[in-house]
Amino acid sequence: MNEQAILLTDGLLTTNDAKTAHGLIRGTDRYTIAGVVDAPTAGQDAGAVLDGQPRGIPIFSSVEQALATVGQVSYAIVAVATSGGILPPNMLDEIKQCLEHGLSVVNGLHEFLNEKPDLVALAHTYGGRLIDVRRPKPRHELHFWTGEINQITAPIIAIMGTDCALGKRTTARLIQEACNRHNLNAQMIYTGQTGWLQGVNYGFIFDSTLNDFVSGELEHALLSCWRETSADVLLIEGQASLRNPSGPCGSEFLVSGNARHVVLVHAPKRTYYDHIPAWGSIHSVESEIELIRCYGSSVIALALNTEDCSREEAFAFQKQYADQLGIPVLLPLEEGVSPILPILQALTTTAHAH
Repeated sequence: MNEQAILLTDGLLTTNDAKTAHGLIRGTDRYTIAGVVDAPTAGQDAGAVLDGQPRGIPIFSSVEQALATVGQVSYAIVAVATSGGILPPNMLDEIKQCLEHGLSVVNGLHEFLNEKPDLVALAHTYGGRLIDVRRPKPRHELHFWTGEINQITAPIIAIMGTDCALGKRTTARLIQEACNRHNLNAQMIYTGQTGWLQGVNYGFIFDSTLNDFVSGELEHALLSCWRETSADVLLIEGQASLRNPSGPCGSEFLVSGNARHVVLVHAPKRTYYDHIPAWGSIHSVESEIELIRCYGSSVIALALNTEDCSREEAFAFQKQYADQLGIPVLLPLEEGVSPILPILQALTTTAHAH
């Protein structure tokens, strides 16, 4: 597709709720991001605001300003992932403005635009479309788990986290890019709406899939990808975490997805699940590694989310965990993910030998 799009963030760009925007600013093969509408950071470069790396994506204070500046745009993307998937009320006006300019609106939230008659009428009048990415598949399109996954010979690696919103998808994407630069055919399985928005070809949206079919949809995505791409490495984008009480998941990736290897993402300075004390303290990295081992899988690397860390603290945590765990400790945004490549190359060599 790769058509021009603007991102709507409802002023949340600098928060974890805008992780969809963060992913799309870092890279997407489905759209060209022409600008971001985020009043608090207007006038700046979106990449610079995100992680200090300018990417030539301007931020605007309003939809009108964005459309008057960036030229021909076909899509507006609701680029937030709010708790419970609820549409921020203030965003309705921006969506209406986009529709009145003939844009199609892409929405990854659980609250569907196609269920709002006024938006449906505007889309019909001005020629745009309402695209609800998280709308569940009809029953006849869903797959039940079969066991065929055991035919896959490529190593399957799940990128999992000790909590939500840690950068699992970003880490998976960076590992895929690093592998491909080194002639290792790595393919990623998306499990959330942002992965689809970024143009990943294989996957499903975990949290809008009827529970009986999560395992089967995961298996089907892995099998289809492996058979059609001859992947050397399969990377599963994780969701939530094994022990976050608001959405404990991950065992599916290890058991149904047969992921015998895990890259674990952790934020050393985050104390509570989703930053909410009532939800309980995040368990230690060591106990998470042990829990994953109980499922029959091993953690092959730790990736650190360095939120609230100075650069010095980030590298100090890296050394501390490397000394404790004896595995590579990655700083994906600061240093990339290249230390994991020898491990992945060794896994693929072993797989080919068998």
